[in-house]
Amino acid sequence: MFDVTDSRTQNLIRLDPTEAPHFGAPGRLGFHLIDTTMMYAPRSGGVKRYLHQKRDWLARRRPDISHTLVVPGAVTGLAAPGIISVAAARLPFGDGYRMPALTAKWETVLRMLEPDIIEAGDMFVPGHAALEAGEALGVPVVGFCHTDAAALAALHFGEWAQAPAMKHWAAIFQQFDRVVAPSRHIAQRLGEAGVEKVSVQPLGVDTELFHPSRADPARLKRRLGLPPSTRLLVFAGRPAREKNIDSLICAVERLGEPYRLLLVGAGKDAHYSPRVIPLGYERDPERLAATIASCDALVHANENEPFGLVVLEALAAGLPVVGPSRGGIAELIDEQVGQRAHSVNPAGMAEAIEALFARDLAPIRAAARRRAEQRHRWDTTFEGLTRLYGELVARSAAGHPTALRA
Repeated sequence: MFDVTDSRTQNLIRLDPTEAPHFGAPGRLGFHLIDTTMMYAPRSGGVKRYLHQKRDWLARRRPDISHTLVVPGAVTGLAAPGIISVAAARLPFGDGYRMPALTAKWETVLRMLEPDIIEAGDMFVPGHAALEAGEALGVPVVGFCHTDAAALAALHFGEWAQAPAMKHWAAIFQQFDRVVAPSRHIAQRLGEAGVEKVSVQPLGVDTELFHPSRADPARLKRRLGLPPSTRLLVFAGRPAREKNIDSLICAVERLGEPYRLLLVGAGKDAHYSPRVIPLGYERDPERLAATIASCDALVHANENEPFGLVVLEALAAGLPVVGPSRGGIAELIDEQVGQRAHSVNPAGMAEAIEALFARDLAPIRAAARRRAEQRHRWDTTFEGLTRLYGELVARSAAGHPTALRA
């Protein structure tokens, strides 16, 4: 984890890994961690991948830490080993997501599981329930900010909605014992809203799963019915409004031959443009990794993206990335590993794509892979988080306030 020393982010603090107790070391006891969020569905994206990667990592590297996921489901009960579902209504047109309605029911489940620490991945019912359960049990609660709620409110309802949404956003996150942001962009947004005790912990990527060796561009282009000369751009993710997919489509139409855009997760029956090839949600991680690695570049046009896990997956696969010059994605890419667009409108994205392909892509591909390996392994992410959890649990057990040094 690292700090942000910008004058606009005075509320951010720094975690020194050497100062936190290491639970699970010889002579020490582990603890029970619960992760809870409503952002978990059969076709979920980055948040679900983060949680599953954490579960796998803890099982391999920190078996002293007991881990439970509490997420929405059709019924309340054991959904899978270590995963508890709480009954919640399915959202219409919500792509499988469910909206929990009763904080009390969610809190009861959390309390029955007797955690030593809780991480809440949203500010809705699970987040409220985590705060109430933490208060009742006397255990620390961490809020992981995966979403810029104020920016989403402005996008969907107009600029007038941003200020009240930010006020509500801040009021919820200010109650957590610690807030974790995946990027300096989100940390700064939280700081501007008045949220204190914010730490930055970037997410990671499975560099063995997402690997250049999975690339087979000739095979993918044959499967898609494209000539070998095609410059195949890819975006993988939900076709949500904030992803700004329309700008990518218009950019490819402006560029013309030999560009095509592959949209993974848009739905195979979706209709966009002759230059766009939509595919359904890919459940098989290896097939997804192979598809991404077999394209020529990844494109992303969301300048309010909190982090952009798919960008890391592309870098690990050796793909250059064209993305915005602001937001979480701008912290992941630069001229060494891709191309920043001065604007995410169609003209700006088209210009950046052309600028990328005017360069020698071989060293960019190699740099992209190195960047993922050197800076963004999951080990770094989860070692940082478990240090944070360990210190908060230790302070709580000792009867000390859970706030760390500023």
